Amino acid sequence: MKEGIIEKNIPKIPICRKGKSIMTVKEMKRYALACPTSMGVRITPENRMAVQNSNTFYMQATSAESNVLNVASSLGRECLVLTKFVKDSPVADLIKRQLRARNIRFEGLDVEQGGPWGYRHQFNIADSGFGLRAPRVWNDRAGEVGRTLSIDDFDVERIFGQEGVGILHLSGLIAAMSHETTECCLALAKAAKQYGTLVSFDLNYRATFWKGREEELAEAFSEIASLADVLIGNEEDFQLCLGFQGPEAGGKDLSSKIESFRGMISQVQEKYSNAKMFATTLRQVISANEHLWGAILLADGKWYVEEPREIQVLDRIGGGDGFSGGLLYGVLNSWEPEQCLQFGWASGVLAASSLNDYAEPADEKQVWDIYKGNARVQR
Repeated sequence: MKEGIIEKNIPKIPICRKGKSIMTVKEMKRYALACPTSMGVRITPENRMAVQNSNTFYMQATSAESNVLNVASSLGRECLVLTKFVKDSPVADLIKRQLRARNIRFEGLDVEQGGPWGYRHQFNIADSGFGLRAPRVWNDRAGEVGRTLSIDDFDVERIFGQEGVGILHLSGLIAAMSHETTECCLALAKAAKQYGTLVSFDLNYRATFWKGREEELAEAFSEIASLADVLIGNEEDFQLCLGFQGPEAGGKDLSSKIESFRGMISQVQEKYSNAKMFATTLRQVISANEHLWGAILLADGKWYVEEPREIQVLDRIGGGDGFSGGLLYGVLNSWEPEQCLQFGWASGVLAASSLNDYAEPADEKQVWDIYKGNARVQR
């Protein structure tokens, strides 16, 4: 046993094998991943302070969908964001600069602001919490330019037909943001299938987005799910977006509930049999600083489970996006399903170790070291 490492409880780093993947991303695609999204900024108090008690804040460009792309983009794969910007806005300029720095390309119209009360980019004001003080999130989205996103904003034939996209990733956030974005996501999913692009759909339920549109969104989400090759969601997502029965939301006694999670996902597979992968994360909050984190994957009729393990959390926002990004990175590389799940689990841990809303791996080894539990100094 090496000094400082208790080896018996540490998983071995897998040898990533190709050839047994249940999905194949066609070669010669310019973009590994693409997503529609409404870009905005998150403002976070420094040193885990509460918003009302802080005078110093950290600001970053963010969106749930672009966060998912960040694993692949950090590891050298070309990715594309489909979005909309406010013309001449310094916030739009910050977003573009940060996307470039993250190796993410973007396409989108520059829309005139229309005066002080016109369009703008959304502000997400969120602290990280500390101990038994939970994180709090305030969404300020009035006049959000991304709510007007339309498939007509983009040259679909060029992007999907000529340049090519490996996986189109859709999220329940952008899909539920407005009637226009719902139609845009559905149209993009149909276009992706037409051009042989895989579709990933993270359900990502938000009650405030669904209020007053429950019937419309339930129908739209079901149609998008019927086109998806990869379906991702937690217990709440599958129940409230797609109407399935499952374990009580809240994440207590996770290990004892794994069978009920399997039962829920089996229901989803029976209805949406077109999908090849069904994934869910398992999270039990001990404190704002410490979680139990696990995951389940159903692929090609086989179950893969990452039993919940204790992880330390600097900021929980984006952990699920990190998981999705790591899972899809495995799909892009034609890894076996178990390795996709492991890389997704560890990418979620990496995201939770950062104030940024996304995982930003230095290399694949960093992610596999997290999976192994190896936190020794790297020299």
